[in-house]
Amino acid sequence: MSLFNRREFVHRSALIAAAAAAGSVGRAEDKPAAAKAKAQADKLRVAVVGVHGRGMSHVSGFLGKNNCEITTVCDCDEAVIGNAMRAIEGKQGKAPQYEKDIRKVIENKDIDVVSIATPNHWHALMAVWAMQNGKDVYVEKPATHNVHEGAIMSAAARKYKRICQVGTQSRSNPGMRDAIAYVRSGKLGTVDLAIGLCYKPRKSIGDVGLKTGEQKPPATMDYDLWCGPAPLKMPKRNNPNDKYGTVHYNWHWMWDTGNGDLGNQGVHEMDKARWGLGKTTMPNSVFSAGGRFAYTDDGETANTQLCVFDYTDAKMIFEVRGLETKDYKGAKVGNIWVGTEGYVVCPNYAGGIAYDKAGKEVTRFGWGKDNKGKEAFIGDDQHHFDNFVKAVRSRKAEDLNCEVAEGHLSASLCHLANISYRLGAEQAIGKDTKVSGDKNVNEFFATMLAHLKANKVDVDGAVGRFGPTLSIDTKTEKFLGRDKALADRANAMLFREYRKGFELKEIA
Repeated sequence: MSLFNRREFVHRSALIAAAAAAGSVGRAEDKPAAAKAKAQADKLRVAVVGVHGRGMSHVSGFLGKNNCEITTVCDCDEAVIGNAMRAIEGKQGKAPQYEKDIRKVIENKDIDVVSIATPNHWHALMAVWAMQNGKDVYVEKPATHNVHEGAIMSAAARKYKRICQVGTQSRSNPGMRDAIAYVRSGKLGTVDLAIGLCYKPRKSIGDVGLKTGEQKPPATMDYDLWCGPAPLKMPKRNNPNDKYGTVHYNWHWMWDTGNGDLGNQGVHEMDKARWGLGKTTMPNSVFSAGGRFAYTDDGETANTQLCVFDYTDAKMIFEVRGLETKDYKGAKVGNIWVGTEGYVVCPNYAGGIAYDKAGKEVTRFGWGKDNKGKEAFIGDDQHHFDNFVKAVRSRKAEDLNCEVAEGHLSASLCHLANISYRLGAEQAIGKDTKVSGDKNVNEFFATMLAHLKANKVDVDGAVGRFGPTLSIDTKTEKFLGRDKALADRANAMLFREYRKGFELKEIA
């Protein structure tokens, strides 16, 4: 009997039993018992995996809402679970079960939903394992750590008939949905350029690894389990006195476990940029250039990066700035869509502002009064969790605002750009003052150089990377081109080698 058939059976049996005990289905005194039985049958039992950071938002998203019960907390570091355990016990009246190993969670037949807030390298494997074991899944952004994982996740959702939502929560904020509808309405004329920005200062994580070599992980952590599908390498940074200097955060800047700010903050804006253009495939080509400038530390990913995606009739330009910078058209972490009759700026997750082509404000989306009575953009992550639970109950993947196939495409943009970047030739970042035949791209590259100079980076001497322009077969989701050797190197980076016991296998 399937999970949801079992629920329906329990539900009907409870109602029949309640009615039989009282002698009549229609008597008024039977209604509370019937309602209680229905609520119990409809309850969703949730496990939250990874609760040190973003996972607490998952706890909040399910705790005491939509007839959900958080029955299990899973984290491979027992030292970080305290806040989650206390919050859940305080709201539900009893502490949830604690598990260190995700494999025990997915085997538990009394869990309906697995909500994943782990480092990127675990997302796909946990999601697929959970779906194979009959669980519905809410998984943090980016959906994947590499491109091909998304195809496997999507196949798993179809085969096992599971509901799988990716946590790009902007897709559920009413103001953002209205802004995107405006972008796509024709009121901006022809929209052929989407700009995504991740202007978010990132300080050096230090060069402890460079100076002293590997460090030990926290004693409270099962580090072998934390590494999971990634290589078992000791962390280079583990400073418990520095929030951003621990193994719990700096995995973002290591290729084995993270994807840089493209796959951290940037994937939200990458997702919205593609959504606004209405693109439902990978781009025809990708190019990326940048580097890690202004400091030398243990980080591997770029802190300054320009990415260009070509869809033939439209382009996406994405820029990461990890050093201090001014905004662009009012946005630092956000998006701009440019049309022949105007443009829309979304400076946050909640909404945006439409302008005519002269730069005069036309209208706002998601604008209202906050809980202090001040005018502001109004958004709430809760909309996305509510949307997920609605789809779990309807069993309709089309009810999801960011179903896994959508999340796969947006995460892939991050991975494709990083592949171009990593395959790039090293040279002084200021050497190629013209990187494209496109005026907009060259303007962005020029302003990126000016930004680096403002941060006292010698662009004529500082070494960066200029990636090749890689062509993509949008049907097979693989690289192609005249340079077969280059395409082969790029295709090898679409997937990864998984450690024994943590393999992500194709879905037949």
